[in-house]
Amino acid sequence: MDLTTIIGVLAGIACVTISIFMTGDIMSFLDPSSIFIVGGGVLFATVASFPIYRLKNMLKAVRNAFKKVEIDFQKDVEDLISMANIARREGILSLEETAEETTDPFLKKGIMLIVDGSDPELIKGIMETELAFIKERHAESRAILDAAAAYSPAFGMIGTLIGLINMLKHLTDMEALGPNMAVALVTTFYGTMLANLVFSPLSKKLKAVGGQEYLRKELMLEGLLSIQDGENPRIIREKLNAFLSRAQLQETKVSLGEKETEEEKVVRQQS
Repeated sequence: MDLTTIIGVLAGIACVTISIFMTGDIMSFLDPSSIFIVGGGVLFATVASFPIYRLKNMLKAVRNAFKKVEIDFQKDVEDLISMANIARREGILSLEETAEETTDPFLKKGIMLIVDGSDPELIKGIMETELAFIKERHAESRAILDAAAAYSPAFGMIGTLIGLINMLKHLTDMEALGPNMAVALVTTFYGTMLANLVFSPLSKKLKAVGGQEYLRKELMLEGLLSIQDGENPRIIREKLNAFLSRAQLQETKVSLGEKETEEEKVVRQQS
């Protein structure tokens, strides 16, 4: 489980709660009617805005924000270089066994297309189309969270308006004016908190996770097309290193001793 999302949300709520205790009474910020207006309003406005299947997909996607996803780009590069070496030594068809052992559906599809002898442009078109749909699915889930983030302050303001109307109806009671005003503003507080401490952070977290996944698949596609073109594994490594950070590149250089791997030596000698 990725604790950063949970820690971030809980720590933000804790900071707000502590500040309330430092300056006033926490009970002044608890109002059932305000919670009902904001919570119910945001929930049902969001439900009304999107079809049910997209809402279900969004719930599945939100779970990913709490999962610890470790994407090892260095390992992906090494795996592709290993496949490039196998293809250079034994031919493209030898990658079929690698495809059977691969657990990533995207990579497996790409390998099988290469093994089947598909045209490079066709492979690129198929894989890029899948990438586009993956990106679109991620965007759809974020759109729901962004909509909820937009609705939250709006329903907070609606609750405030309801409170102000009720307050103005009893304007002659000056002693109740202050408490009624406080209750009217609580709904705006709830709406702002939901938008900026729950929905917006979750949307941005999904964007970050999706971006990493998309980048990984672009790396795979670039490597597969280079393998099909029969490029030298050393050249392929240089291409794929563009996807790595400086720290990752340094680690790769250290692990390789800035020298050829044994497999690459064999391939170079045979070519």
